[in-house]
Amino acid sequence: MIASLMMGRGRRHEDSGGHGSGEGDANPSHATHRAIEAVWRIESAKIIAVLARMLRDVGTAEELAQDVLVTAMEQWPQKGVPDNPAAWLTAAAKNRALDQLRHRSLLVTKHQELGVEMEVRQELADAENADRLERIDEDIDDDLLRLIFTACHPVLSSEARVALTLKLLGGLSTEEIARAFLMSEPTVAQRIVRAKRTLTEAKVPFELPKGVDRAARLASVLEVLYLIFNEGYAATAGEDWMRPALCEEAARLGRILAGLMPQEAEVHGLVALMEIQASRAAARLGPKGEPILLLEQNRARWDHLLINRGLAALARAESLGAYGPYALQAAIAACHARAAVAQATDWPRIAALYDALAQLTPSPVIELNRAVAVSMAYGPTAGLEIVDELLDEPALKNYHLLPSVRGDFLFKLGRMVEAGAEFERAAGLTRNVRERSLLLERALDCTRALPPG
Repeated sequence: MIASLMMGRGRRHEDSGGHGSGEGDANPSHATHRAIEAVWRIESAKIIAVLARMLRDVGTAEELAQDVLVTAMEQWPQKGVPDNPAAWLTAAAKNRALDQLRHRSLLVTKHQELGVEMEVRQELADAENADRLERIDEDIDDDLLRLIFTACHPVLSSEARVALTLKLLGGLSTEEIARAFLMSEPTVAQRIVRAKRTLTEAKVPFELPKGVDRAARLASVLEVLYLIFNEGYAATAGEDWMRPALCEEAARLGRILAGLMPQEAEVHGLVALMEIQASRAAARLGPKGEPILLLEQNRARWDHLLINRGLAALARAESLGAYGPYALQAAIAACHARAAVAQATDWPRIAALYDALAQLTPSPVIELNRAVAVSMAYGPTAGLEIVDELLDEPALKNYHLLPSVRGDFLFKLGRMVEAGAEFERAAGLTRNVRERSLLLERALDCTRALPPG
């Protein structure tokens, strides 16, 4: 996350949720579609989770949810947006699920499969009974968390688990997931389709795993929450810099998971990281929605309640054992949180923590982040040496932060022509409108800094 520090002069899930109600839009139908998309961004995961519990089939649940979205797109422009659009979508989705269950019951009766018929009739009764539909699971009453663990079933590859859960839980598009993974969009799309098919064919139950099975799937669940949070914290595409609903949902699920697995240090480490990062939300955007980098943020606007919660979660993680990757990142975030002003930041400690993180979970992105920390602690030349070793890294070929970070180092070293070229290249790679504007402005700064003639 720290690489974003270098994207501006002291400042650094297609997100229709940031467009507002469409007030003033000359096309009422277009405004209604924007409103539908905004609601869908927030509610889709919950709807899919409810349907998955009713139907015990994640793939079918997503298909029915999409059908309801299409119906809303067709009906609401003519009939108007309901007073409670989320309730309308949920009710319509449940009705479709009931139809599915009735259809299953008829098929079972037709084939005289008495044992299965009794099971399906019980499903139908549960689904039609509002009280039982909201029954409390003995471990945890949260359909979304059940959906995460279902999507992270061992029958799927690790990559497929993460991609599918981001699609179902985070409401991210295939394009956004591809950018998060630094992979091609067709590859991710194929992975998601195959994952849903595999879950259906394997008849994976929609339940919260227990014991050893739960622990085995925890790493994938944590990775999913981490990527969902990151997408909300700095959107990969669209006109909005942040998507707060994704941050809030990831943090909420993280807190639930911490309550469920209180002895898991990395669960608390991830919660600490999300709480501390989320504490900066109000200070990360300017009056017009423009991004404000960490070093230029008004720290009085940071949410100190979230900081304190994050530091408490970090202390809990530390008390449970050695640092894992999330606890290490939380410790880095804590260094910033504890600095009353940017100048008081303990950059040598942050660089050391990144050294430990790079050894524990080596990756090109972590190495890029380490370069930023090293540059802040020991100067841009030291950072540039690390970045230059990443220029031929295939995973970073289309990663806009690589030329952005390199451009910042070159700018600080007075190499304006080279820096400007790097910022322009970074602007061409990003899909986020706010980032592109910022990077192009930085390229102009390089031109302005050139000597006359």
